[in-house]
Amino acid sequence: MSRENERGSAGAGEAPEQLALIREAVRGTKAARARPRTWRGAELAETLPVARVLVDKGLVHLDRYFDYAVPAAMDAQARPGVRVRVRFGAGEKGGRREGGKLVSGFVVERVAESEFRGVLAPIAQVLSEEPVLTPELLSLCRAVADRYAGTLADVVQLAVPPRRARAEARPSPAPLPPNPPPAAGSWERYPAGPGFLDALARGDAPRAVWTALPGPHWPGELARAVAAALASGRGALVVVPDGRAAARVDAELTGLIGEGRHVLLTADVGPEERYRRWLAVNRGSVRAVVGTRAAMFAPVRDPGLVAIWDDGDSSHSDPHAPQPHAREVLLQRAVTERAGFLLGGLGCTVEAAQLVETGWARPLVADRERVRAAAPLIRTVSDADEARDAAARAARLPTLAWQVVRDGLTRGPVLVQVPRRGYVPRLSCERCREPARCRACSGPLEARGGGELCCGWCGRAEGDWHCPECGGVRLRARVVGARRTAEELGRAFPAVPVRTSGRDHVLASVPGTPALVVSTPGAEPVAEGGYAAALLLDGWALLSRPDLRAGEEALRRWLEAAALVRGQEDGGTVAVIAEPTLRPVQALVRWDPVGHAVRELAERAELGFPPVSRMAAVTGRGEDVMGLIAAARLPEGAEILGPVPIPAAEPGRPRRPGDPPPGEQWERALVRVRPGQGAELAASLKAARAARLVKREGEAVRLRIDPPDLG
Repeated sequence: MSRENERGSAGAGEAPEQLALIREAVRGTKAARARPRTWRGAELAETLPVARVLVDKGLVHLDRYFDYAVPAAMDAQARPGVRVRVRFGAGEKGGRREGGKLVSGFVVERVAESEFRGVLAPIAQVLSEEPVLTPELLSLCRAVADRYAGTLADVVQLAVPPRRARAEARPSPAPLPPNPPPAAGSWERYPAGPGFLDALARGDAPRAVWTALPGPHWPGELARAVAAALASGRGALVVVPDGRAAARVDAELTGLIGEGRHVLLTADVGPEERYRRWLAVNRGSVRAVVGTRAAMFAPVRDPGLVAIWDDGDSSHSDPHAPQPHAREVLLQRAVTERAGFLLGGLGCTVEAAQLVETGWARPLVADRERVRAAAPLIRTVSDADEARDAAARAARLPTLAWQVVRDGLTRGPVLVQVPRRGYVPRLSCERCREPARCRACSGPLEARGGGELCCGWCGRAEGDWHCPECGGVRLRARVVGARRTAEELGRAFPAVPVRTSGRDHVLASVPGTPALVVSTPGAEPVAEGGYAAALLLDGWALLSRPDLRAGEEALRRWLEAAALVRGQEDGGTVAVIAEPTLRPVQALVRWDPVGHAVRELAERAELGFPPVSRMAAVTGRGEDVMGLIAAARLPEGAEILGPVPIPAAEPGRPRRPGDPPPGEQWERALVRVRPGQGAELAASLKAARAARLVKREGEAVRLRIDPPDLG
């Protein structure tokens, strides 16, 4: 972006709203009388009388700063980082031209003069003297906006919480001295664990991908990593998927270092209390934060550690524009703020495997003997089970399932994981279960009206499909419901209480007494002393989702449930009802998420899938989608896949981000580029989108960099 555009000066390419503002400013110099809070009538500050303001307008063609005059009366208050109100644009009132609407913004910096030679509008009001947009946070927001082809104003909205005057009026306590370095504790189970903690306590910035052992210890291990960073006199930030996980880490950290050195930032505490805690971090009173997705922008001073738990969870991806992922934001912070980095989880994503493969981070894993001792026994529907039960492969509750439940109930609670409604399968070979993919671009095949097969990425028709693995010509797709699971198990075991945990009511924990606990993925409660057994039903409903990450996601969900079961030495058993020969099932049996991720990464590299390549999804009306792509100066070698129609939402399902408006048919095109071209791709699409908005060409389109929902 040019210097002139960054500063909102007059010149070629100005937005219509800014041109109208300039014309009104010039007309104001000729007016016989002045109006307060417009262009005249106020004495300017003696030093640095110009404020560069980030206006709260998320329009891509207005993604720059605008210059405003600083009245002398606001000189002391209008500091960089504070919230202000300014007149923006031009309108009419009573037949007279007025100075536009009052909008909110942030003062970015103060300068001696403006490159705009007209009359500047003054700041109308300083909303608060609290500097909430620090230079470090502003730099992070700009980097995230560039990474995701978004606007700075949109990212700042995600990073800075809404103001609460009562919270600002309350002072924050004085910061506590650093705590002593923690003992290694359960990190001793990992050969490199104590060394990682020692490096943090020394003030170093180690970077690791941590594959946690099954069991209840991971919250305490995260807490010890935070305590080690705090012991060095630096800060720490931990981002987890949900409030339940945050509460567990918060409790462990409080027990380890006491209260007053960290805060919990989740939506459950309420907007005012959350803002009060955020201010304590921003003021330097507290050096550590544990929170959910929005905490990725928490203004921790001098962070020594940024950590994310379970980066494969979809809740880490923000649904609001420009839809950043917490993992990518924390990676950016680790680089720019020179902080240690810890990516932990029971599973392993392909992005995590790529960090290790490239040498950016080191693996932090336990040896195989330790893994086998901590993990439960995993059983599948094997050939022997099929011999005893001819319908075992097709039945939803084969003999093995009943046996595991019956034996487990004699020793404690039994967890039953059932995929929630809404898991839609993709097509696969009926004989060997290999996913059906397009021969042109390797995208997923879909069945359209009339049974015609076509690619969900490039739209190419597939008239004569056959399986490249086994030669089969028949496809299968199955959606398995979960409504009757609790009822079926309740009838089968009438003397055992049945508890449910799901979207409507999520249980945090259950007693260690015999009971059946039916849960959807991600809502599994913790059992006191661990579950005696677990039953993972309807594996095909997870493995057959129309998503590039179906296998990775299924394995991650299974590992999360199985990790709540007692270890094999204590008799813990898990039964998974899925095809035993499939790679995710075999990875679960061996408890080898890293090996699964490494093989997935190699396959994606061969096929040109993310994260090896970079992709952008352009969604909207077909003519607008192709118009934007045609106008963009895409990187050399960019590949365009599609557009293809977006299926309408299922009847009765609430609208989600990315769904077309009712009655409209939208299409989606994918743009794929080589590694190293992601920044150029984002910049080119953002520039083309801004140009179309200025010229008012067509309808707006939605743009998403690295969409997680590729088929």
